[in-house]
Amino acid sequence: MRRAQILIALAAVGVCAGPASAQVDQARAATYLKEAAALCEREGGRLWGVSLCGPMVIADPATGTMATNQPRPAAPQPAALGFANAAMDWGGVRWTTLVWPLVNAADEHARGRLMLHELFHRIQPQLGLAAGDGQNDHLDTPDGRYWMQLEWRALARALSTTGPERETAARDALAFRSARHTRFPGAAENERLLEMNEGLAQYTGTVASVASSAAATADAVDQLNRAPVATQTFVRTFAYPSGAAYGLLLDGWSPGWTRRITATGDLAQLLMSAAHLQPASDVDSAAAKYGSREVRTAEETREAERQARVAELRRRFVDGPVLVVPNGRSSAFATAGMTPIPGVGTVYPAFRTSADWGRLDATTVLMSGDRRTLTLPAPPETKGPAVRGDGWTLTLAPGWVIRPGNRSGDFQVMREAPR
Repeated sequence: MRRAQILIALAAVGVCAGPASAQVDQARAATYLKEAAALCEREGGRLWGVSLCGPMVIADPATGTMATNQPRPAAPQPAALGFANAAMDWGGVRWTTLVWPLVNAADEHARGRLMLHELFHRIQPQLGLAAGDGQNDHLDTPDGRYWMQLEWRALARALSTTGPERETAARDALAFRSARHTRFPGAAENERLLEMNEGLAQYTGTVASVASSAAATADAVDQLNRAPVATQTFVRTFAYPSGAAYGLLLDGWSPGWTRRITATGDLAQLLMSAAHLQPASDVDSAAAKYGSREVRTAEETREAERQARVAELRRRFVDGPVLVVPNGRSSAFATAGMTPIPGVGTVYPAFRTSADWGRLDATTVLMSGDRRTLTLPAPPETKGPAVRGDGWTLTLAPGWVIRPGNRSGDFQVMREAPR
């Protein structure tokens, strides 16, 4: 998430949020900003040795309205402002930016957790913990999802118990994690990247948004229990409950771990070292304790549905006539409904982005595996600055046009040739 291109989920784990525009309610936004200030002041830099408090802006790009907790810079506002919950530079200062209306705005606790999650991202580079996003398409496969859900169940048991029972559950979680990483080469590093990025932020929001460790633990267990049913895919959302859980277990076995972790850290490996644990040796027997048959059956049913969904998406975004657009500098999307098309890319729902070529708002879009291009069903008409297709609207900037693509019936966005 902290790279030249901003690619950020609009929602925290378990929440589906699509692009929406509404004028920022100044009174409500001021209340939220005061809540964030009170929470981060109470945290007082305890976790990371640095205060979470800092410049915040809540914005809606469609209406151009915003609310801030300090005077706005005279500098031009970032093009991505209001597109995503993120952190970005504005006027030489790093700001936490939030999309209006806030996700789960009616739930004060969820609201606080979200704001603190994003406030952590603001200080993340300062801590030397900036991380990218790994490609975790394996978490949309039956095996990947199976072992992830068992790991979550074991983590929930570990957080809910003490002594030998906690150690056993932690060893089980590590065994399920190891089984998944063995099955999918490269998964360990790709998952680690996202856990260091979103997992640390979610741990921070979980711990700092409540007044006690017991409340934080209860919240983390609730996140683990809700995760399998709250989102249609785990590809990007898994790191939220996993990061919060491993972080809280480390609080017990390795107090002060947040002051020692580095950008190359691995939360599960840190736990193994701190607690002197090894993964359970008999992974199948361990799995049976967590309802493995039930999970496997559910995943077999889901896989049939997924294959049908992928076939339909392939028809719309690969086989049929399409419009190809260069990916934007800043993008925001909802996490629920992300669907990888093997060998092609990932379909994102409720997607919006901006770039030199203009702005795109789409209910569904295919992003290539290298994240360089976006693909949409071809439009019936391609003339004019505002072009509409099936579930999307593209507003072209001056100097950009739509021209025929590489295949018959395809189109592509490109710079207008000089006259």
